[in-house]
Amino acid sequence: MTLQETQSFRTWPDPSVVEDLSKVRARNPLVHCVTNLVVTNFTANVLLAVGASPAMVVAIEEVEQFAPVADAVLVNVGTVTSFDAKAMLGAAAAADQAGTPWVLDPVAVGALAFRTGIVEELLEHHPTIIRGNASEILALAGEASGSKGADSTADSSEAIDGARHLARRTGAVVAVTGVVDFVTDGEDVIGIPGSHELLTKVTGSGCALGAVLAAFLGIEDSALRAAVSGSAVFAIAGERAALDSRGPGSLAVALIDNLYLVGGKGDNTQARAL
Repeated sequence: MTLQETQSFRTWPDPSVVEDLSKVRARNPLVHCVTNLVVTNFTANVLLAVGASPAMVVAIEEVEQFAPVADAVLVNVGTVTSFDAKAMLGAAAAADQAGTPWVLDPVAVGALAFRTGIVEELLEHHPTIIRGNASEILALAGEASGSKGADSTADSSEAIDGARHLARRTGAVVAVTGVVDFVTDGEDVIGIPGSHELLTKVTGSGCALGAVLAAFLGIEDSALRAAVSGSAVFAIAGERAALDSRGPGSLAVALIDNLYLVGGKGDNTQARAL
């Protein structure tokens, strides 16, 4: 099956995306984030901007109790330590047992043995969505891929087949992120272009997207639709933020602002290709 046969593009404002964004803002889903220390503050502000409620609960003694209370959970292994790994596994296991949907962000998987082993254990707890760059998704799919730590050395389109294979093997929806994002449930593949290369110069932009996908999971039963809607909202906000910015520093602020403004009363942007 070729990309052309499986891929459909969304436009902004797509009715289903706008509907899902409105639900996020109306319901204010509680997102339990067990994420890396580099991006904690940025991730929390991104969730607040999009309309969700962040909870950065990381204590081993609390994660198993909190994950079932949340509307969705994010586990991001970016700066994983032996201590963090216990909290991540505890949160994932509790979410799995309680039926709480959760997102796995396997940062730099395949590059180092310790984190790769932790990610393999996390997969046993059935993540609802797996979000990663092309190198990370290819590594999880068992395909050779170079990487520079958390940075991808492959284009997102190169990981489409690997993403479909990974989705079929794990039962998760897989989101491959890049200048064009690709989301698949193993059969359908949906492309969401429209983001901006400058986002790669802002630490935590991809990690924040994982949190946004979790927020949309908190209000949407279909993981595929949640991943598409979350990716589309992040893409249009990222593109607008790049236009408003002089460089990476102002982009980080502009991204939060545009996530807050997208789809609001003053957003009269005509339909456009994402």
